[in-house]
Amino acid sequence: MVSVYELVEKARKTGKIEKGTNEVTKAIERGTARLVVYGSDVDPKEIVQHLLILCKEKKIPCVEADKKEKLGIAVGLNVSCASVAIIIPGDAEKDLEGFVKKLGN
Repeated sequence: MVSVYELVEKARKTGKIEKGTNEVTKAIERGTARLVVYGSDVDPKEIVQHLLILCKEKKIPCVEADKKEKLGIAVGLNVSCASVAIIIPGDAEKDLEGFVKKLGN
């Protein structure tokens, strides 16, 4: 099973992702997000806590990653990233399906 970071990185390289809480929020509202990932160490928590609620409403799988720094690296940034949405998984399609099944969503 691939890690959430590997999944995000593969989707970034071969598909399409949105990074940053504003872009991720828009992707959820549009219904284009296939998976939402946010850092558990985002401070203050209020920055990302609405993502979980929105994802539940739209029935989009949402998962917490342990480090926003590692999330930043996975999306190709030199800084940390609070949240990311996979829009088009590309070569990560099968990994994404397995990941979502594991989540039970």
